[in-house]
Amino acid sequence: MIKSNQLKVYNSLSGQKETFEPINQDKVGMYVCGPTVYSNVHLGNVRTFMSFDMIYRYLNYLGYKVRYVRNITDAGHLTDDGNVENDRFVKQSKLEKLEPMEIVQKYTVDFHKVLDVFNLLPPTIEPTATGHIVEQIVLTQKLIDLGLAYEVNGSVYFDVLAYNERGLNYGELSNRNIEELISNTRDLDGQGEKKNPVDFALWKNASPAHIMRWSSPWGDGFPGWHLECTVMSTKYLGDYFDIHGGGMDLKFPHHECEIAQAKGVHQHEPVKYWMHANMLTMNGQRMSKSTGNYILPMQLVKGDNDFFEKPFPASVVRFCFLQAHYRSVLDISNEAMLASEKGYHRLMDALKTLETLEAKEASTFEIEEWVSKLYAAMDDDFNTPVLIAHLFDGVKIINSIKENNGRLRKDDLDLLKNEFKGFVTEVLGLRNDQANGQNNQLDEAIKLLIEIRNQARVDKNFALSDEIRDRLANAGIQLKDGKNGTEYQH
Repeated sequence: MIKSNQLKVYNSLSGQKETFEPINQDKVGMYVCGPTVYSNVHLGNVRTFMSFDMIYRYLNYLGYKVRYVRNITDAGHLTDDGNVENDRFVKQSKLEKLEPMEIVQKYTVDFHKVLDVFNLLPPTIEPTATGHIVEQIVLTQKLIDLGLAYEVNGSVYFDVLAYNERGLNYGELSNRNIEELISNTRDLDGQGEKKNPVDFALWKNASPAHIMRWSSPWGDGFPGWHLECTVMSTKYLGDYFDIHGGGMDLKFPHHECEIAQAKGVHQHEPVKYWMHANMLTMNGQRMSKSTGNYILPMQLVKGDNDFFEKPFPASVVRFCFLQAHYRSVLDISNEAMLASEKGYHRLMDALKTLETLEAKEASTFEIEEWVSKLYAAMDDDFNTPVLIAHLFDGVKIINSIKENNGRLRKDDLDLLKNEFKGFVTEVLGLRNDQANGQNNQLDEAIKLLIEIRNQARVDKNFALSDEIRDRLANAGIQLKDGKNGTEYQH
């Protein structure tokens, strides 16, 4: 059963909030543009993926069965100047003296590790661009057959003017008209081959120097960037699905081109709700390697940077990110992280206290009314800042009961426990890094004592060895000596 039917989402295509009504009752298809794995995932990318992880989590929490598809871009694409030497995968493979697919593997693993640290759920399906070359060639041929694409010197381009002449409106997502686009677009990737500078590549001819290449009816080449997402989203979600998400920077040209490709073939909109997460800034400025205002996700978590005074656990970073609405620009700073750390600890302390509360015969708090506010916040286009404010109201209720300034009967207490914990851990995805940190410190202390005990046994100081074993046992920590060394359990 779906817990709420009041969800509204902001649709970038219409420019307004709309009531969320899945195409297939109780089921949701969601596609999110994934990373291009030629380098470490950026902190701004983490914010985007975290936003859609939160959306995925809430849809699951409501009871929807969600098929979440997020791709991996592992095929080489030219940069704007069309120079093969600037192909990101080729360039990085030369810098690191690795094969392009070794680069792909290295940074795909890094991407997964980083997202796991920040407690992002894996998607249902994670297809790769190189695993769908055949489908991309087939779609390109269909567009040629429909008169919406043309081949020049082994490259194939989408004909935007032909598309618009059929009343299909290239520019509908980004609200740009074709005349403006033509006047403001330079022919960078076509090098004079294209009919119009606004036309975009479906397939590019590979020069002899291009390492990543595949056979096609038009010669050896590689797919255009926009093509892969159209192919993979429709293959796994159908030619009309519920949600397509990504960063705000992808709205044009990437998502605009996706719409054109899909509508060109299927003659209808491919997506019901287009959703875009906004950018991340640091200390009031855009994050950029060139300006030095730049930090990687794990540098923030480990404290290996010059911008923040100490390391911040991943859950604190996650809490900081979710304090801003996903469609708002989020600025992070040392002060913002310190404030988020305090708020995060308040939530974790409340979760711990909640488990110790006991039910009474009557209630002095309206828990159902408080719970309705949690759902109302998330139903309003996933408004996590308002949700968090209501959760802190819940913290006040919990602390009041702890201090005997209020009480709850069993059904209200159970509701408070279930929904407070549910929204904190399942919807916001916050883990208790306090406990993790304490456990890590305990483990290190035990290992140190084991080392001291081992040395005592070498020195034949059996009294000290036995004392360490016995005192640890009294503390609930059992040591077991074996041929592989000393193991422990607590």
